[in-house]
Amino acid sequence: MIDSHCHLAGEEFVDDLPAVLDRARAAGLARALVIVAAENDAEWLRAKALASSWDGIDLATGVHPHQAHQFAADPGAAAGVVAARLDAWPGVRAVAEIGLDYHYDFSPREVQIGVFRAQLALAQARDLPVALHTREAEDDTLRLLAEAQAVAPLRGVFHCFTGDPAAASRALATGFSLSIPGIVTFPRAVELREAVRAVPLDRLLVETDAPYLAPVPHRGTRNEPAFVAGTIATIAHERGLSVAAVTAATAANYARLFAA
Repeated sequence: MIDSHCHLAGEEFVDDLPAVLDRARAAGLARALVIVAAENDAEWLRAKALASSWDGIDLATGVHPHQAHQFAADPGAAAGVVAARLDAWPGVRAVAEIGLDYHYDFSPREVQIGVFRAQLALAQARDLPVALHTREAEDDTLRLLAEAQAVAPLRGVFHCFTGDPAAASRALATGFSLSIPGIVTFPRAVELREAVRAVPLDRLLVETDAPYLAPVPHRGTRNEPAFVAGTIATIAHERGLSVAAVTAATAANYARLFAA
């Protein structure tokens, strides 16, 4: 069982991280991809300690669109910050999470686009996958992906995918995979469950996005990697497959994408 996207190096886990890891391993978690903010020195220190404490931890780093405003004077400089982290920690698996967020607009959209474009180019230059954050920005996200893929190959995953079957089809047309969060367990997530039934099994990943978006029956509490089991169970039910089959397929997809 693999959690393909979580934020265990965040402040939310400082007080009880060993217990969180114990619960994850007890639940059957084999690996977790921990997303680290490239511009955050404190988070990087925690991430390196975390990766050294358990060989099941993989790291990814990037500049989130919420933080793109820090590079307003030179959006391309964001890629330089990420590159420096990649050079300092050669085992980093992906450039993530990166993208566009037009829901909160914490950063000007033109700055988000510049930072996103620069990080896509870096991922291509380093032959690394990307994990995409896109919220109310799908048209621009797909446009920028197409522009990048016209220049060089680019692989990755739409992190925290919550769309309907039509949105899934558009995302899959890029060649990327979809990572399904605990939202799929929410009673009102009918369209997402429809999408999950339609996505090819070899293009599915599962994630917690911990500490956010805890699945039922933990909804409203801090999320953690152990809870990915509930997401897998829901996907298995929707697809008429065993939990073991979905666990094996999503683990194989993760290994293929992130070269684990």
